[in-house]
Amino acid sequence: MKTHIKVISKEEILNIIPLLQKLNSKTPINLLKERVKEMSEFSNYECVGLYIEEKLVGISGLWYSTRHYIGKTVEPDHVILDESLRGQGIGKQFFKWIDNHVQNKGCEAIELNAYVNNPKSHKFYYNEGYNIYGFHFLKVLRKDKKFY
Repeated sequence: MKTHIKVISKEEILNIIPLLQKLNSKTPINLLKERVKEMSEFSNYECVGLYIEEKLVGISGLWYSTRHYIGKTVEPDHVILDESLRGQGIGKQFFKWIDNHVQNKGCEAIELNAYVNNPKSHKFYYNEGYNIYGFHFLKVLRKDKKFY
C-alpha cells in the first residue's frame, strides 16, 4: 500500500468534499463548497491530504495562529480518515507527518477540538500525546440558531 501526504492546492481543494461530507452531513453541498473555497483563500489555512495509490483517503485542515499563552500554534480541523483504514496505524502516520510539517513552520503547539460523541477520536488523541485543557463552546448567531 503506497501512501503519501501533501498539502492540497487551492485548485484541488474541492476534492476534499466527499470525505468532508462524511464528517459534516448537515451542511448543504453548495454551502459546503462555498465555505471550503473561502477557507482556502485564507493565508493562515491549509489542508493536507493522505493518499493511498493516488486516492484521497484522509484530510485535515490546519489553521495557524499565535496565542499569548503558548506561541505559534496550529489547529487541525475537519480531520477524517476513511473508515476502512482505521486501526491500521495510518492515522498515527498522518499525525506524525502533520507534527513534523507544522514544527518545520515554527509551531510550538497543536490545539484541536473533538466532538463529544466521538470517543474513538478521544482515545486516538490521548494516545498521540494530547491532553484536555478545556471545553469548546459555540454560539450560533444566525437567526435560525442551527448548527450547519
